[in-house]
Amino acid sequence: VMLYSTLDLCLLLATVSPNLAIAIKKGKRPPQTLSRGWGDDITWVQTYEEGLFHAQKSKKPLMVIHHLENCQYCQALKKVFAQNEEIQEMAQNNFIMLNLMHETTDKNLSPDGQYVPRIMFVDPSLTVRADITGRYSNRLYTYEPQDLPVCKYSIILNSDHN
Repeated sequence: VMLYSTLDLCLLLATVSPNLAIAIKKGKRPPQTLSRGWGDDITWVQTYEEGLFHAQKSKKPLMVIHHLENCQYCQALKKVFAQNEEIQEMAQNNFIMLNLMHETTDKNLSPDGQYVPRIMFVDPSLTVRADITGRYSNRLYTYEPQDLPVCKYSIILNSDHN
């Protein structure tokens, strides 16, 4: 069994290495599949559980972005989010980042329904922050592209509290 897993790893590395070498030669980072277009320079976690682990360990809040590919509002928000350098830098440096195209089993992340786009924050004590909301009373955690500046300052102010 060990021989097979070593062989599998070697085959995987042989397949990935040329692409990685090309990306390094061009001075680019390898493509970030977990970014899904939200920001290739951001380090993304793969699962909610991994996000909670890193939030607790790093003492940084977890930002969870719920979205769908075929949602025009998600696409518009993603475009503004990905193109705003200040937001990208803040996301990379101040948060553990997760974007999901499916619901989690944690019902705390859908207190007012399962809609997209939805951005929620979990502080390092693993408490979902119900006090960081957008401007819509019927969808508390939704943001539109024009809301991002407001969202950004709300995030900055609230990320200091644990």
